[in-house]
Amino acid sequence: MAFAYPELHLVVAGRQVKGGGRTTEPVLNPATGARLADLPLATEADLDEALAAADVGFSVWRRVSAVDRAKVLKCTADLMRERREYLAFLVTSELGKPLAQARLEVEQAAGMFEWYAEEGKRSYGRIIPSRAEGSRQMSLREPVGPIAAFSPWNAPAITPSRKIGGALAAGCSVIVKPSEETPATALAIAGMLEEAGLPAGVLSMVFGHPAMISGKLLSSPVIRGITFTGSTAIGKLLASQAVQSMKRMTLELGGHAPVIVFDDVDAEKVGVAAATAKYRNAGQVCTSPTRFYVQAGIYERFARAFEETAKAITVGDGFDPATGMGPLANARRVEAMEEFVADARHRGIRLSAGGERCCNAGFFYRPTLLTDFSDDCMAANVEPFGPLAIARPFETFDEAILSANRLPFGLAAYAMTNDVRRAHAVAEAIEAGNVILNHWTVSLPETPFGGVKESGFGSEGGLEGLQAFQNTKFISTLTLQGF
Repeated sequence: MAFAYPELHLVVAGRQVKGGGRTTEPVLNPATGARLADLPLATEADLDEALAAADVGFSVWRRVSAVDRAKVLKCTADLMRERREYLAFLVTSELGKPLAQARLEVEQAAGMFEWYAEEGKRSYGRIIPSRAEGSRQMSLREPVGPIAAFSPWNAPAITPSRKIGGALAAGCSVIVKPSEETPATALAIAGMLEEAGLPAGVLSMVFGHPAMISGKLLSSPVIRGITFTGSTAIGKLLASQAVQSMKRMTLELGGHAPVIVFDDVDAEKVGVAAATAKYRNAGQVCTSPTRFYVQAGIYERFARAFEETAKAITVGDGFDPATGMGPLANARRVEAMEEFVADARHRGIRLSAGGERCCNAGFFYRPTLLTDFSDDCMAANVEPFGPLAIARPFETFDEAILSANRLPFGLAAYAMTNDVRRAHAVAEAIEAGNVILNHWTVSLPETPFGGVKESGFGSEGGLEGLQAFQNTKFISTLTLQGF
């Protein structure tokens, strides 16, 4: 593709901030391990400037009409679609996912801005019938205030867009810290927002040491809300900081998605589809289907189809059209996969596919399947967040539900069945914020997305995602006689 990876910078108070003696860290191409660019890291002075800008920017942006805010967001979506190939190039360059998958991510990210552009115009209040003559009672929705947003590396276009789009549609200003491993995608989107007419200072984008940035932002009285996507451990830490000043929180944390496959489905077809879904983005998806519980009568056929599909996936550079799965995002994920497999081998669990590094450079690992696993193995308890799936048979409905709900996580869960009564029963019994039956798509711009238990609370996306950045204000007026 005829694009070059850009020079990196911060966005502070509406201006680009480059090196200037700041500490930098390299951004690597996960397919080769080579350096793409050096990323400048924010100083405390940069954060002070961003906070001051967010404070002023909020006072300006909240007074912009919903219709005019929508114009900025819709224009941003249009620009993202016009420059889809460039954005997809950035996603593949710094994350490694196949280019076709990167294009789909860009389209969904653009859809976030488009959805919030329209939904922001429909943020209706209501009139509540009063009990007294001359009384008027109203409920209004108002922006929370300046928002601190934190997004991870595994969806470098979608996750920042979901957070920024919702906050801006509600009338909030935003300071966002995307991942230092995938900065160029988010910076390109920030540039498009500016081009679309977003006033200077309403959005700042910073990078740097996570503890320093989160501590600085969450201790500031300027910040009124936080939205975070990442691990449960970090989410708990941020929540403990945010609660000190009672900041509004939306936390989308870790998961370990179970899949229940009942014996009334086509085992081979479901096995192929399951493997295809599992290894999308090399399994680096918070809703990635991972723990497969398959009814005993079809287990062997399902496992064989899954295994054959996994082994047939071409692993390679995301820019190669033949690639079905790209590299992992960093060396840490490869090391984690090796730890999961070593633990499984130690416990005598069967390695049916993968279980090894591949390719001569970069962070590649083969699609991996562990079968007949036990609940004491590492992979059954810790989210792999990589190209590793585990499968075993079950006999009864209650056994499957017990297994699915065993862990303290509840982000996404899946079930495959052609029995309508069984589908309703499993949907009600599974403890997860997102229950997906007979397909694999969890999140769309217009649907709520969030977890329960230790997978977080609050929702992003849909009407709920807009309301996450809004306060409810009740106004009661009584006409006084004689005044």
